[in-house]
Amino acid sequence: MVHIERYPDQKDSSGTPNPAGMDPKESLTKMLTAAIDNSSVSGAKLNPMAISFVENYIAKHRKGYLAMKNKYEPHLNLMDQVLEQHGIPKEMKYLAVIESHLHSTIISSAGAVGPWQFMPATARHYGLVVNGSRDERMDYFKSTHAAAKMLTELYSEFKDWLLVVAAYNGGPGNVQRAIRKSGGSKDFWTLQHFLPNESMNHVKKFIATHYIFEGDGGATTLTKDETRDLLNNTVKLNEEEQKKSTAYNITGRFSAAVIMKYLDMDKDDFNRYNPNFDNEIAIKGSYNLRLPVQKDESFYCQAISDPG
Repeated sequence: MVHIERYPDQKDSSGTPNPAGMDPKESLTKMLTAAIDNSSVSGAKLNPMAISFVENYIAKHRKGYLAMKNKYEPHLNLMDQVLEQHGIPKEMKYLAVIESHLHSTIISSAGAVGPWQFMPATARHYGLVVNGSRDERMDYFKSTHAAAKMLTELYSEFKDWLLVVAAYNGGPGNVQRAIRKSGGSKDFWTLQHFLPNESMNHVKKFIATHYIFEGDGGATTLTKDETRDLLNNTVKLNEEEQKKSTAYNITGRFSAAVIMKYLDMDKDDFNRYNPNFDNEIAIKGSYNLRLPVQKDESFYCQAISDPG
């Protein structure tokens, strides 16, 4: 399976990671502007009902979260690997960021423990050992496997990542009640006010955290309908471009930004050939990557020589 890593983030003069390679205030403004007007690389648009909350949250937590990203990079990479083994988008690791700030020994007032903040009964249900001498809730590897099992069950029930985040925080029962009270809607932005305030805000914190760490939105910051609309908004090639390009099905962990940089390919051209690449491969785990014939040979020669 081919594995292409993201390039390291650039840093500002203070040593804090800065994905845009520019003044932090300027990059924040540009990021939010792109998210609101739908001109971001991913095409994921920030819902108008989230703008104020996300803007304030990012302004308050961005510096600390980016420092956390550096400090816990090995743990975040481990979470990526475990979540992907279970077919869960790696961005769901940002749940652990807002649950525990990635501290393994943190204990909530209710008794939840570890990076994923499991209560004892829930932890045991998903296969973790919790007793007087051993608590696997503090183990990053084992607790992430448990979290992935729980996220898989929740997604099977709700088919929507924002509702999964709400259910992870407040329980699936609260989400089901909110669906009923909203008249049967499964759109988070419609049913949000029927959720407990903590769960409603948990979802918005997750979205904001995704923007801080990724510099953009994605498949896990959208409702099911928003994701469907994004994936359907494709740009078609003309007949000549179709003839002079080749498509191959790829599976694994790929990033459009890394592919474009490796091939020295313009963003607009790549997006015309491969609309919504990052979102679709995150959701489906595969993509029919199409490249002009002058580009595909170098990419696939590298892919074959690097089994990942």
